[in-house]
Amino acid sequence: MLSLRHIDRVYPLKGGPYYALRNLNLEVAEGDFLSIMGPSGSGKSTLLHILGLHDSAWSGEYDLCGEAVHRLAPKQRFELQKKQIGFVFQSYHLLDDLTVYENLEVPLSYRDTPKKDRAGIVCDLLDRFHIVGKKDLYPSQLSGGQQQLVGIARALVARPALILADEPTGNLHSDQGREIMELFRRLNRDEGVTIIQVTHSQENAAYGTRTVRLQDGMRVDAK
Repeated sequence: MLSLRHIDRVYPLKGGPYYALRNLNLEVAEGDFLSIMGPSGSGKSTLLHILGLHDSAWSGEYDLCGEAVHRLAPKQRFELQKKQIGFVFQSYHLLDDLTVYENLEVPLSYRDTPKKDRAGIVCDLLDRFHIVGKKDLYPSQLSGGQQQLVGIARALVARPALILADEPTGNLHSDQGREIMELFRRLNRDEGVTIIQVTHSQENAAYGTRTVRLQDGMRVDAK
């Protein structure tokens, strides 16, 4: 599904260049559930931003779903991101002035899904995630766990090839966190959803099928 080859991410500083990532290689197959771990400053978030096509100031080669990202123009990268990637954030990033239903509909409007088709897609997802009763509520009326559930549903609504999750349980208490991680495991195991999560938690990492460890911008796990 994706391949990174010899990725460098360098920040020019007065004291000399800072390598956030150095000569990083990574292969992720369709259906993988990859956990990325490492101490603060190891390059985890930098790697996730590159994978998610939020950062273009890197060198090396990146292939995603058959596309050579390193050869694409910015507009082409944006179109690839919209089509193939869904995001789950630690802080949920729901739109506060939109209802649950409207939050789920927004990604479909970005992807030019005809309005006549959106209602059926959103309603199916509300039913699948058992949040039909929450569809007219606003994020402020939901618990943290419910907001994250909506966040995951939003990431899946357009059926992307890849889900990227940044500390998805970081703002949840332990029981809510386990529920979210069990949901990720079911999505991966039962539906074949490809997931890459960044986490500090060894417990959360264990839900994945394999783990990549970073330190000082380099891989330190057995490749």
